[in-house]
Amino acid sequence: MEQAMNRRTVLGGVAAMAGMASVGAGRGRIAMVHGQSGDPMKDRRHIRLLKPSLKGRLTLEEAIARRRSVREFSDHPLSLEEIGQLLWAADGITGHVSYLRTHPSAGALHPLEVYLLDPDGVFHYEPEEHRLCLVQEGDQRADLAKAAHRQWFIADAPCVIAITAVYAWTTGKYGDRGRIRYVPMDAAHSAQNVLLQAVALGLAAVPVGAFDDDGVRAAMGTPSNEVPLYLIPIGRHRG
Repeated sequence: MEQAMNRRTVLGGVAAMAGMASVGAGRGRIAMVHGQSGDPMKDRRHIRLLKPSLKGRLTLEEAIARRRSVREFSDHPLSLEEIGQLLWAADGITGHVSYLRTHPSAGALHPLEVYLLDPDGVFHYEPEEHRLCLVQEGDQRADLAKAAHRQWFIADAPCVIAITAVYAWTTGKYGDRGRIRYVPMDAAHSAQNVLLQAVALGLAAVPVGAFDDDGVRAAMGTPSNEVPLYLIPIGRHRG
């Protein structure tokens, strides 16, 4: 349990340090495309996301039938509304308490951490506030692609959702079964939500699991106690 609490403390420190960094010069893709009204976003350190929609253009069955793994993306950026919807699908809160989420979790322990990478930098998704918090400024998608054995379509996608896990959050209760079974199951539930939500939004995506863990951590600037489990490049299909 102490390790699990340290996860929150370390991550908060990383985000706070990133927040103190200079972010005034040269607003990037999120700022230019999504921050013009100045409403959803006060600055690049904390980006308040739009309330998720509970009504889509497709039925669940249609989204399941249309889902495909796509590796060719246009450079058209996603809207703030689309980004918020995808992150909510990954790990959003759906009830009156924080452990009621969009995906099931063994023991309602929720060991996952969700990140967004785009041309602006690396952002951590905070489900309780439904917002993004800057972790690292600058485009890390090319470094992420290198860490994923040079799968360059990762760098081509307008954004990448990364799912990591702090295993201690679950193994503290379930031991090795949490490590071998429950945490990977949690991540798979979350990833499938993202993939189906992408289809429902008219977007394309692909789950990636082939990468060097340390390389991914270095590219994202995440704590050593977080294990990367999924990279999900997302965008509009080119073609």
